[in-house]
Amino acid sequence: MSTSTEESPVDVEVRAIAAERLTFFADAVIAIAITLLALELPRPEGDTNAQVLHSAYEHRAEYLAFLISFLVVGAHWSGHHRVFRYVTALDGRLPMLTMYWLLMQVLTPFATKVLTGHGAFQVRFVFYASVQAAAGVLFLLMVREIRRYRLYRPDTPPQMLGIAALRTFALSGAFLVSIPLAFIPGWGHWAYVCWVAFPFAVPVVQRIVRRRSAHR
Repeated sequence: MSTSTEESPVDVEVRAIAAERLTFFADAVIAIAITLLALELPRPEGDTNAQVLHSAYEHRAEYLAFLISFLVVGAHWSGHHRVFRYVTALDGRLPMLTMYWLLMQVLTPFATKVLTGHGAFQVRFVFYASVQAAAGVLFLLMVREIRRYRLYRPDTPPQMLGIAALRTFALSGAFLVSIPLAFIPGWGHWAYVCWVAFPFAVPVVQRIVRRRSAHR
């Protein structure tokens, strides 16, 4: 059920507290996921400066994967934070979808470790991309529930939910598009480019959407 205008002040406060607790819980889980990313980093070894630098270079794939995952988890959290600061109640499937979304965040450190393994490139790549794409799709479903049941504050900026959904759509779209590219011989690096291009594509799409909205 959506939030009723006949609810008592106590009921409204209880529902608001529930939404706030879910937000705090999500923030804590994201913090743990990012911490686990760092714990999985290999430590450079060696007795001399040259050996340590050489060891670090040999682990460059792991360090790059960490950076990518850190930015991706940060992008997921940013969208969640931007939306849930205005959420005042939990209804529909929002709590369940949030838990599934958090599951994808917790899986990211493991998916990062899988990605940096040797051999079976397509399987490793698709697994990582699928986890991130699933997280994006789940967040879009969360935004739909928030809109459907009007679980946001009256002072919520009109375009806030739309912009958050657009950002997440671009993120999940980048990972989905990269999956078939991974199976084309010699195109493995282009599949990674899809991930890198996402942060630059979002602002461009946002400007186009805003210009179209302004002319309506």
